[in-house]
Parts: sequence; C-alpha cells; structure tokens
Amino acid sequence: MDEFSVVMKARELLRAVGTTDIPPIEAYLKHLNAKLHVEDDMEDGEDGSSFERNGRLHICVNGNQAPERRNFTICHEIAHRVLGLPSEHGHGPAWSYAHKSPNEVWCDVFAAEILLPYPRFKPLVEKSIIGMAAVNTLAKQFQASLPATASRFATVLAAPCAYVMIEQGIVRYSTRSTALRSAGGWISSGTAIPAESLAAQLRAGKAYQGEIEIAADLWFDDWRRSGTLLEDAYHNASWDQTLSLLWFEDEEIPGGPRTIEQEEEEMGLAELDGVLPWPGRSKRRR
Repeated sequence: MDEFSVVMKARELLRAVGTTDIPPIEAYLKHLNAKLHVEDDMEDGEDGSSFERNGRLHICVNGNQAPERRNFTICHEIAHRVLGLPSEHGHGPAWSYAHKSPNEVWCDVFAAEILLPYPRFKPLVEKSIIGMAAVNTLAKQFQASLPATASRFATVLAAPCAYVMIEQGIVRYSTRSTALRSAGGWISSGTAIPAESLAAQLRAGKAYQGEIEIAADLWFDDWRRSGTLLEDAYHNASWDQTLSLLWFEDEEIPGGPRTIEQEEEEMGLAELDGVLPWPGRSKRRR
C-alpha cells in the first residue's frame, strides 16, 4: 500500500457516489449500505470502530466527541472497508500519531481525501490567505477536524507549503504540496522541532501573536536553497499537540544558493563606493 493507491481508491469512491454534499457523510453511508451507531458509553480516548454483520457494514462512533471528529472517524472506518486493511487501533489515544501503524495512517489519508473532496476543497484553498485562520474557516465549513483540514490544505495548495503534526515537541507526521515535494523540501519524522519555530514558542507557553518568519533550513532537511518561510501554528496544551503550517514568503520556491558574483552584482560592490545597500524585502500576500 502506498499514498498514490490510497488516494486513487478514495477518488474512485468519490466518483461512484457523485455527491456535492458538504460534508458527504450521509451519501457515503447510503452508497455502502452502512449503518451508523452513535454510542455514548465509549471511553474518552476511543473514537470508534466498525464491524460487519450479515454482509452489512456497521460503524460505531463516540457520541461524546464533537461532530467534526465523528465525521473523520466515520470516513476512517469506511477506509478500512474500502482498502481492505485490518484495524490496528489500541496503541495509544486515537488522536496520537506517536504509535500509529501504517494501516491507520493510510486510513487517515483516505478519510481526508473523501471528507475534504479535492474538486470542492481546492478552489476554496486557492482563494484563501495562507494561515491557520483559513484552515479553521474551512474546517468549520466542511465539518472536519483542524488537523485533517490543515493536512489537506497543505497537500492541495499550488504554492509550496507544508503541514507538520507535532506531539511532545517531536515531529510525528507531515504533508507537503506538490511544489514543495518537487523542490526537495523534506521534514523528517521523529526529530525535535526547531527551537526558533513558532510551534516551539507556543508549546513553551508564549502568547500567540501571529505568524513569524523563520529560515527554511531550520525546518527542511539538507535544504540548499535560499528563502524565508512564514510559519503559523496552533497548540493544544491538553494533548501537547502542535499543528504548524509553513510556506514561503513569496509563495514561490526560492532559487539555489547565490554565487559571490551574484551577491556583488546585487549589492553594487562593483562601484566600490563604500556603501553596502541592504536588499529590500518583498511583500507577502495580504
């Protein structure tokens, strides 16, 4: 199983259902002839489960959780059925990525694909000002969780962008836009977040004051290009979970390292006038 095959399976379901509903939960349940059970006696850390009886899929969700979280759980359980992957829950809280098996991660990818359908989600993303405020707005519109929406936001955006899921100060999971993948922007799982990052600041208890600028090579492994990243983040202290969104200031992949000759030409050193003009900053989209 790989990401491409998971996404293709999800889009096959989208085409078969053909719904324009947001969220499309009822349409999926009807198409699969699945029965939903909302249960109020589940444990706090339990999202849901599914089973088959007489050839019919039954999905159980935690009635004590928010509708957005239940919606994602339903789509996740649908993924187990469509992908034919056995459930491997029970390795820690359902919201945690620290001990998730590959099967559970693939089902999360599938769930995001059908809960936030590309044809309807992407146009809204491209109209948005990049940042967690836009993610929050779209999460409410699609009745999806903030982590699922942030991950999907970074994946479908045309501009180079990354989403990072952090638990206890450690990177657990990340997604990247196609542009950033092509440029080699990679964030390794299992690594500590940069101390200079907004994610680290919020986790340390600093009050949120908006997005910050941070050097790209502090986040990306072996980054050999120039460029300034903008970072916006959200921290959930109850779970010690932080969501970080990263994108380039000009929303374009910067070039490679400048040569000495390029730097001299840009700074006007050929005139030997003793004045070193500081390069001007470009303006971000607002």
